[in-house]
Formats: sequence, structure tokens, C-alpha cells
Amino acid sequence: MMQLKNPDADVYVPDGSPLAEALARTTHLAVGAHQDDIEFMALHGILECFNQDERWFSGLTITDGGGSARSGAYEKYSDEEMRKVRVIEQRKAALIGDYACQIQLGFSSAVAKDASNDEIVVYLKAILEGATPEVVYLHNPADKHDTHVACCLRAIAALRELPEEKRPAKVYGCEVWRGLDWLFDGDKQVLRLHDHANIAEALCGVFDSQISGGKRYDLAVQGRHLSNATFYESHEVDEHQLLSFAMDLTPLVEDPSLNVADYTLGLLRNMKDDITDRIVRMNRSR
Repeated sequence: MMQLKNPDADVYVPDGSPLAEALARTTHLAVGAHQDDIEFMALHGILECFNQDERWFSGLTITDGGGSARSGAYEKYSDEEMRKVRVIEQRKAALIGDYACQIQLGFSSAVAKDASNDEIVVYLKAILEGATPEVVYLHNPADKHDTHVACCLRAIAALRELPEEKRPAKVYGCEVWRGLDWLFDGDKQVLRLHDHANIAEALCGVFDSQISGGKRYDLAVQGRHLSNATFYESHEVDEHQLLSFAMDLTPLVEDPSLNVADYTLGLLRNMKDDITDRIVRMNRSR
């Protein structure tokens, strides 16, 4: 695998194994825009792999987090100080979650959002070739955060450049800055968050610079997962206590000719059709 030339890049392997070895054993991999995104959107993969011999989770964070909102104890931190804090927090999460490895590319959000810059795609492709994961978790293209959508698109571009035999079997587009409850149930990828509630809480709570800094992401994520489970099925008791929803992005990787916007709007049209059909069926005056 190529060397990460960005001076702000950070590579952490919790058990001290060589990076190539850690990547090679990776079965589940998440690509997030910022420190903490992976833990909020890809808990399913982390918990699926936790304390397992044959399944390993790895995290890949694209940006440096230097432009994040801050208040309280972090109010006077400079962007450079905040970058250092967030790198350390992400490392702590990797240790708690028993990751195979955690890579932080350290790019600015501006670079990530620059569609003319292929540097991030080149790095992502090299890392994915070293890991060849079975499952990949990305942001979803309907997210309302520009950097999240940009990082999703860079990852899709990198996955499309992989040889077919190295592409993952499943690619999920996950919830962060927009829930996916709006998806038609037939299009929802329902990710059950099994056991290890203590690990999930610890992972979401480790990002003190964001939580104490003005955003209770830890409570919000847990609330979303509980809400998803409760409101998923209206006529049956809850089968699972916590669920996350995802968009199936696998077709976009399998068929590079598909347009990302058209594919995403197709899912929206499916929901529109479902709403229309239900109103028509229930309307006495049709």
C-alpha cells in the first residue's frame, strides 16, 4: 500500500500489528468524513466484529476535523489544537471498539469537497485494495452535510475503480445528518444493533470535544436508533431495541454507469409512490 504523504495523516493499529496485516484481515470497513462519524453511522459493523476472531472492523476518516463547532472547555481552541484533540479521540474509539486499524487521512473539508481533486480517491482505492472488505459503510448521498456527500462520492469513485473481484459484497449508505426513515420499507437496509450496548455508549461518548463542545451527539444517535426500532413496524411488538437504517449503494458500485443522483432520486420516487398509493386507497372521495 502507498505511503500516506499528508503530514496530518494518522495510522493507528490498536494491537500493534503491521498495517498491511491489519488491513488484510478487515472484513467490515467504514469511510467517514469526520472523527466520530464512523461510530455514529457504522455501529452495526463495529458491533458485528467486536471480539470476533474471523470478523474485523477498520475505520477510515477523511478530514481533519479542524473546522468543527466548539464551546465550553474547547471554546478557545484553535483549529490546529482541535485537530490534535480529534485525532486522539478517534484513536480512543478504535481502541474501545477493538478495530483492526484506524486511518485518518487528515485532509481539509475544502479538499474533500473539491471534485476536481483526485488525491482522496487515489488514497481510498489503495487502502481498499489492501483491505478488500466484504462490507463497506459510507455516508449516504441524501445526507444534508456537503462534506458527508462529498466523501460518499469520493468513496464510490474509488470502489468503482477496483477490479470486480476486489469489490465488497455490500455497500451501505448510512444515517448521520439526515435520518433514513423516509425510505420506502422495501428499500430500507435494516441494520440490527446486537448486544454490547455498553460498547456502543462508550464509542459514542468518547468524542468529548464535540459533546461537551455543544452537541449531544451521543444521546441523539441512541435516540435515533431507538426511534427506528419502535416506529419500524406498526402492527407488531418490537423485535429489536435498536436499529439503524441504511441505503443500499451496492448497485452504484457494481454498475459504474449508474448516475448517483438519479439512483438516489429513484429511491425518493419509490417513497412518493407509496404515499400516493396509500392516500388513494384510503380516500373515500377518489
